[in-house]
Amino acid sequence: MDKKLIYIADDEINICNIIKSFLVKEGFQVEAFYDGRSVIEAFNARPADMLILDIMMPEMDGYSICSLLRHKSTVPIIIVSAKDTETDRIAGLTLGSDDYLTKPFSPMELVARVKSIFRRIELDKNNDESRSIIKISDISINYDSKQAELDGKNIGLSGMEFSLLYYLARHKNRAVSRSELLDKVWGFRNDEVETRATDDMIKRIRKKLAEAGSSLKIETVWGFGFRIEDKE
Repeated sequence: MDKKLIYIADDEINICNIIKSFLVKEGFQVEAFYDGRSVIEAFNARPADMLILDIMMPEMDGYSICSLLRHKSTVPIIIVSAKDTETDRIAGLTLGSDDYLTKPFSPMELVARVKSIFRRIELDKNNDESRSIIKISDISINYDSKQAELDGKNIGLSGMEFSLLYYLARHKNRAVSRSELLDKVWGFRNDEVETRATDDMIKRIRKKLAEAGSSLKIETVWGFGFRIEDKE
């Protein structure tokens, strides 16, 4: 199997080198860039399988790169940044990044998240379950287009947000645990990192549903996970 190609863009050379060494050790092909424009030019010439981006960089920042690429590519993007407020995280994820880590971070956690995103992509490719549109409450969830729509209008979920909502909808009327979501949606194994990824992402999906005017509710099952009830 061909090695996955990952581009890292960060103006801190030491961080690039650390991330690169850990990923190369795990069998990935990695190229590092130290400004935003260079990584965009490289991607246009040879698309990578994943991008890991800092936000604050010369020439072009991570948000701009993310926004630019989302107009033409679904390539998975992880943002790694010292900007750690909830507003920064939401901005990055709303622009279409698949994950967001704040500095300082564990290189092993980053490796785990990289692997989990590639696992999810493989699961999607190999999953022959129903590809039809799921209609639940006032939302249509289209697996093929990877869009959730209200009255024909896309509510703007990122790839990971869509996968999470799709999984809950497919298992409607059942409480789904956080660990099941981490396994089935992210691809995290039980012995890998502890993460609040599920709670953070549920919060963002609820916000997008509310902003679109949807009546669909994702219930929190205290101490366990989440559930979507289909009232019909």
